[in-house]
Amino acid sequence: MKESKTILITWWLGYIGSHTCTVFGEAGHDVIIVDNLSNSHSEVLENISEIIGKKPTFYNIDIKDISAFESIFRNHPEIDGIIHFAAKKAVWESCEDPFLYYENNIIWTNNLLKLMNKYDKRNIVFSSSATVYDAPKLLPPFSENDRLWTYNPYGTTKLVMEYMLKDLASFKWFNVVNLRYFNPIWAHNSGLIWENPKWVPGNLVPYVLKVAKWDIDQVQIYGDDYDTEDGTWVRDYIHVMDVAEAHLSAYDQLGKYNEYKKENNINESKWYFDVFNIWTWDWKSVKEIIELVQKVTEKEVPSKVVARRSWDIDTSIANPQKAKQVFGREYKRSIYQAIEDARRFVNNIEKNN
Repeated sequence: MKESKTILITWWLGYIGSHTCTVFGEAGHDVIIVDNLSNSHSEVLENISEIIGKKPTFYNIDIKDISAFESIFRNHPEIDGIIHFAAKKAVWESCEDPFLYYENNIIWTNNLLKLMNKYDKRNIVFSSSATVYDAPKLLPPFSENDRLWTYNPYGTTKLVMEYMLKDLASFKWFNVVNLRYFNPIWAHNSGLIWENPKWVPGNLVPYVLKVAKWDIDQVQIYGDDYDTEDGTWVRDYIHVMDVAEAHLSAYDQLGKYNEYKKENNINESKWYFDVFNIWTWDWKSVKEIIELVQKVTEKEVPSKVVARRSWDIDTSIANPQKAKQVFGREYKRSIYQAIEDARRFVNNIEKNN
């Protein structure tokens, strides 16, 4: 049995964070959750507790509140490392208010990293994004060593944070794994948690599901003249639980490296930094996603074609082979299983309404 660790997680009541919490909890780790509830729901904590059989430690604070955040490090010297999700993620919002994203994503992350350095907590798994790739100038699928470039402030903040972590690995001996992913979908198979932001979702699948449940009138399809088979843009989708399990694999990788250093008397200044795509090769167009949701919910999903958005590209697909080789794992759930999980969630919602 693997040794239990105490893991600090930022923004774990959000979509990917909440699912990742269940994976770490079920693996026997103790989790400390930090979230400001700006775009998540407090009842998610109760649902996580029901899934893993115990209630995680929760702090309702902002990373920007340095003194409050530092108290967590003082009160929990047993923290072994950090899973860092705390970042705003809507591309359109970042284009409208880039300063909000610079402050929220970069400055807040800098606060966290300073505290990690001060309290000698140097293991971190970072939630990055495929938006760091120079997608318009690359031939899909993208690999980890492909050219990096950004086309919106959200992507820029993710790339800046990757470079910050690389510097800290080089000069402050941090151990870092960056996970780049783009389109996690659907929900935990319990039907208790899913992507349920307080505002209109920025991602396609929860947006379409909200239309199917009549929370929103119709899906806006941003352009149908892309260079794809049906004219709508194409993305690679992955079940959110596969993304969550990838974070556990990444953290296990850091643990293996630290054990290797101990066994071989390697100086502490020997750092670890690596980057992995988390994808599936299971890609769908916007129209195909709408059709699948209609099939799952057995409800019509009204849609309307509107003008393109400046930041959208034809196709975004990445190569996941490196994660398979290093972690010894690959995605387990097909998009069709994801659809069944969505059916379970939708049925659960309707039963309780």
